[in-house]
Amino acid sequence: MRPAYVDAAESGLLARRAGEAVAALACCELCPRRCRVNRLEGELGACRTGRAAVVCSYCPHFGEEDPLVGQLGSGTIFFSYCNLRCVFCQNWEISHLGEGREASAAELAEIMLYLQGQGCHNINFVTPSHVVAQILEAVEIAAARGLSVPLVYNTGGYDSVETLRLLDGIVDIYMPDIKYASGEASARYSKAADYPEVARAAVREMHRQVGDLELDRRGVATRGLLVRHLVMPGGLAGTREVMRFLAQEVSPGTYVNVMAQYRPCGEADRYPEIARRISPEEYEEAVRATEEEGIHRLDSRRLPRLFRL
Repeated sequence: MRPAYVDAAESGLLARRAGEAVAALACCELCPRRCRVNRLEGELGACRTGRAAVVCSYCPHFGEEDPLVGQLGSGTIFFSYCNLRCVFCQNWEISHLGEGREASAAELAEIMLYLQGQGCHNINFVTPSHVVAQILEAVEIAAARGLSVPLVYNTGGYDSVETLRLLDGIVDIYMPDIKYASGEASARYSKAADYPEVARAAVREMHRQVGDLELDRRGVATRGLLVRHLVMPGGLAGTREVMRFLAQEVSPGTYVNVMAQYRPCGEADRYPEIARRISPEEYEEAVRATEEEGIHRLDSRRLPRLFRL
């Protein structure tokens, strides 16, 4: 199956979208923070990223979901900084402290081509919401040089629908988090009170673009939506409500990874209610709620291993 952006590159659509996104950096409203700073001139908003994307690392990654990893790995590019402020972030040094270095569009394109050359099944943009313009620029260059594997948009879910529409016909696989059902929880732990409604609108748009997850004969994803949901202590993520939304307003065929790997990183120890790991019972309840709400493509494979530690 030919990735969507190959046709977009040949038609000129990719170049037009890249141009629109770069121009928008002059008064940036590309994410829901809508900071309106001039990133082209180096002004910094909530994401603390100016004209150039900052890259922490890149590699063939084997710790992602099975449909992305296959036999040869997912070609992950980890972008530094983030438009969320999750107090429990497991990548604190990257998302909050900005470890990494600036990369031009040409350098990003080179990274993509390198990962494809390593045999990776896809190019996986990790935390891309604040660098959509830079990604589009780089994909245009890489496509002209032979990039031909699917693109994965691996996001925390705090994405604007308007920006996602710039990616329509370009991104093949969307992998958003839905972190919370409650605005109270998202305000307290991620400094984004509007997260639930923003994430729901974003996921609806993602599904409109790419539909349910499609796999090839090897079981490797080629197109579609894959949702991650991290179970939090005390049910603070609102799992049942999240799954009801997915089943009723997106698709009961949504591929969902209910994740058990919460641990109190970052500044979580300042919040007593989340300063612990989840229990087996809490996870089992989250899985049960997922199934009872009608989601039937459930990835919970990581859990037994984690609870045997």
